[in-house]
Amino acid sequence: MAGKRKSHSAAFKAQVALAAVKGDKTINELASHYGVHPTLIHGWKKQLLAGVEAVFASGAKTTGPPEDKTAELFEQIGRLKVELDWVKKKSAPLSADARRALIDEDHPELSIRRQCELVGLNRSTRYYEPTPETPENLELMRLIDQEYTAHPFFGSRKITQWLIGRGHEVNRKRVRRLMRVMGLEAIYPKPKLSLAGRGHKVYPYLLRGVAVERVNQVWSADITYVPLPGGFMYLAATIDWFSRYVVAWRLSNTLDGAFCQEMLEEALGRGRPEVFNTDQGVQFTAGAWTGRLERAGVAVSMDGRGRCLDNVFVERLWRSVKYEDVYLKGYERVPELEGGLRAYFGFYNTERRHQSLDYRTPAEVYGVGAKTA
Repeated sequence: MAGKRKSHSAAFKAQVALAAVKGDKTINELASHYGVHPTLIHGWKKQLLAGVEAVFASGAKTTGPPEDKTAELFEQIGRLKVELDWVKKKSAPLSADARRALIDEDHPELSIRRQCELVGLNRSTRYYEPTPETPENLELMRLIDQEYTAHPFFGSRKITQWLIGRGHEVNRKRVRRLMRVMGLEAIYPKPKLSLAGRGHKVYPYLLRGVAVERVNQVWSADITYVPLPGGFMYLAATIDWFSRYVVAWRLSNTLDGAFCQEMLEEALGRGRPEVFNTDQGVQFTAGAWTGRLERAGVAVSMDGRGRCLDNVFVERLWRSVKYEDVYLKGYERVPELEGGLRAYFGFYNTERRHQSLDYRTPAEVYGVGAKTA
């Protein structure tokens, strides 16, 4: 017989979401500590971040209903307003897992049935609880990350065969799912690259045939997966193409756009590129990201899907970070990882000499170029 389903209070959700925002533990570690599924933590963190913005948003003044309206009509209008406000906060295109996490079991006015209807979620899907990633899957993800870093042109087929060759009983379906969780896709040209993405504005690629000759001419940003024994983190970085200088970076335990926005604000506080190039990931196609760049007078450039050389400088950075630091150090906790990356990026910018820069450091090139630009 199935046990009684847990009902989490608003205070508990806020506590867990704040712990996720703090970012000193992976989502898997938080899920184990609080006894909830990782998917719920993803959703609660997203709700918290959206709610914080709403606190500072200026609301419109409300007025009472006309005197000639009946009490019944007033009650209906009030209920519709509650429902519309609720939908407005939570109606962004989301996966079933994310929509399930949005349901408020203790909402004072909206039943769970009604909330499911408003977000387009089947009630049976609402009560489905997927199994969190097992230690075996986390180990497979660590191995996949290493092989993908070495050979980013490998897709799920070749990585599956590579894992089988190392004695792991896996099939392509499983490997493909884990790669989706990690945000990995083989780098190779694909057909119909000019087709617009669905659900967001696609900006043109502005760097075809352009010679990069000075600092702050082109910046680029990307996100990579970083494995830990107790889960994983996501690392984002902004790099100046000409000098290879890492302008800003951020760690996050989820793939929400907030940590990318923080990185962008820090980067723009240090300089302003003429062109900012990214892939078409949701973090970089969001209106908050592109709008901030446009307000700063920066031209937005986006890779065509599957282009194999558009973000080559960031891909090289990830190889350096992982082979020269992450894989060697074997960090076990998030604070250790963050401290190690801070030290490594300091070394990378100010001490690591690049052959392509005539054996100068990125900081030397970026500093000299910034003064003469």
